[in-house]
Amino acid sequence: MRAKALSLLQELTEAHSVSGHEDEVRAIFTDELSDVGPLATDKSGSVICAHGNEGPRVMIAGHMDEVGFMVQNITIDGFIQFITIGGWWNQVMLGQRVEILTRSGEKIHGLIGSKPVHYLPVAQRDNPVSVESMFIDVGASSRREAIDDYKIALGDPIAPFSKFTEMRNPNYFMAKAFDNRVGMAGTIQAALMLSNTEHPNELVFAGTVQEEVGLRGAKTLASFVKPEIAIVLEGPPADDTPGFNALNSQGKLGGGVQIRLYDPSAIANPRLVDFAIQTAKENQIPHQVTVRRSGGTDAGSFHLANQGIPSIVLGVPTRYIHSHNAIIDIEDYFAMVELTTTLAEKLDSTTVESFTKYI
Repeated sequence: MRAKALSLLQELTEAHSVSGHEDEVRAIFTDELSDVGPLATDKSGSVICAHGNEGPRVMIAGHMDEVGFMVQNITIDGFIQFITIGGWWNQVMLGQRVEILTRSGEKIHGLIGSKPVHYLPVAQRDNPVSVESMFIDVGASSRREAIDDYKIALGDPIAPFSKFTEMRNPNYFMAKAFDNRVGMAGTIQAALMLSNTEHPNELVFAGTVQEEVGLRGAKTLASFVKPEIAIVLEGPPADDTPGFNALNSQGKLGGGVQIRLYDPSAIANPRLVDFAIQTAKENQIPHQVTVRRSGGTDAGSFHLANQGIPSIVLGVPTRYIHSHNAIIDIEDYFAMVELTTTLAEKLDSTTVESFTKYI
């Protein structure tokens, strides 16, 4: 399981799939699951793989997209001006490498820069630099060269450039886009495992588009699939670094899979949450429970879709998400996959009906 997890995570994190341009991750999903069951997409580009045809329809989903940028303009001297796609903190952007994916499929490397601090008045040197004052240097000498020779065009998606890296701690790995390639790897690996086991339901494994820009793909996918339960796999922010109270940490690396009860986008179905927590306890799966003051996931769209879909978010706590490099503990990933597959094997008709039997 470890070797497969690492190969999946490397391939997925190094893929270029900014919101609205998820083709590379979708291709990995379809290639991995082509033998598991029928594949299909909705008209927004979210992708599914179904397995089994009896019992309640249980969807296990991650989002395929990552935060990134888009070419907004090309200056007369060949520098790329850009907009952000998804949530970015300006202070993590300067001096970082990026890849521009052109219409031809070529990836052009560049570096995010700004006016050098040496030329700023002393009083301004500690001020954050606005995105409008940043640019990407691809080495072009003119707009014409960037367009004609580099084939860069307005609207081209731009992703952070960072290699999947094993750290000195053998359980720690560093890469871009763990939000949410851990969820996609978990979805794929759960599908491969569950395809060889008996389960009392129809499982639909899914990858959504455009989560980072408003949970958009989940809206159309819910209508397309019409699941009775949604298990959302995520890479949520950890809270175990300096600046946090360690005693209050609800997202600690090495603490196990994170089970989310609440964030501003969704209140998890309490009965489903209790069922997940009890399942984790009974099977001695390391887990941690969280109530989030901010943020949101595809559960925010799923739980409101159709007549309402009981939803739960299972996550791998991740340090430094929405930046060029993030860190996970692979043991938390394994705990997420184990809880996901264990839940899937237990969600029969009676259990699923009990989550929404209110009168």
